[in-house]
Amino acid sequence: MRLGRGRGGGALAGVALFTVLPVPAPGVEAMKGALRWCPLSGALVAGCVTGVAAVATWLYPGGLAALLPAAVAVGTAAAVTRGLHLDGLADTADGLGPLAGRQRALAVMRQPDIGPFGVATLVLVLLLQAAALARAFQVDRGLAAAAESVLVGRLAMMRAGMRGIPAARPDGMGATVAGTVPGALVGAFAAVLAIGAAAPAFLGRPALAWHLLVALPVGMAAAELLLRRAVRTLGGVTGDVFGGVCEAAATGTLLAIAAA
Repeated sequence: MRLGRGRGGGALAGVALFTVLPVPAPGVEAMKGALRWCPLSGALVAGCVTGVAAVATWLYPGGLAALLPAAVAVGTAAAVTRGLHLDGLADTADGLGPLAGRQRALAVMRQPDIGPFGVATLVLVLLLQAAALARAFQVDRGLAAAAESVLVGRLAMMRAGMRGIPAARPDGMGATVAGTVPGALVGAFAAVLAIGAAAPAFLGRPALAWHLLVALPVGMAAAELLLRRAVRTLGGVTGDVFGGVCEAAATGTLLAIAAA
């Protein structure tokens, strides 16, 4: 079922593309607005992740058992998104790895399998995410960390889709959504996240608010480094690059929140 070009179509397109929730399949025109609705799809994913992690924390509280809710949270994020962003990260790593030439990199990224560079990157990122989140659970920052990492990842994807950043190839999902996000929308979402990060200070938890506020630019800086490397090497963004910057931002956010 094709969706229209209206606001509702873009919202459903964002949910259909970035989650496993059963919504009508969007058409190409609706897909062009998918990135603008990253805050909605991100909120849905964050709700699922924190809900499952809260149950796991209740069943296995404190100590070394903090690794279990952390692993469950990371696994839930992958499941709710069909592993889409992790797949993009692995393909991006293969393309930006020890390869020479833009065309070769783009060809490698289009292949259905994952190379050794992509596998190594994927394993390292998942280990970092689980370890950082386990540390955050041990110091009572786990649920906030899980939620913010998901949302900052979506902010990073919106940043990668801002007007002025070209697509690396003329076809594919990257070409459909590249350059579709107004800078004002990115700034507005970033402001909302900053306000949310500061909220714990008014609830008697200034230390948590500090960690969440610091984590926001750290996560975005990690995503920005990957985005700039991709644009320089590939000539623009692809669908895989969007997934890569999402995971880079999430990982940087978690590491910052988990820091002492």
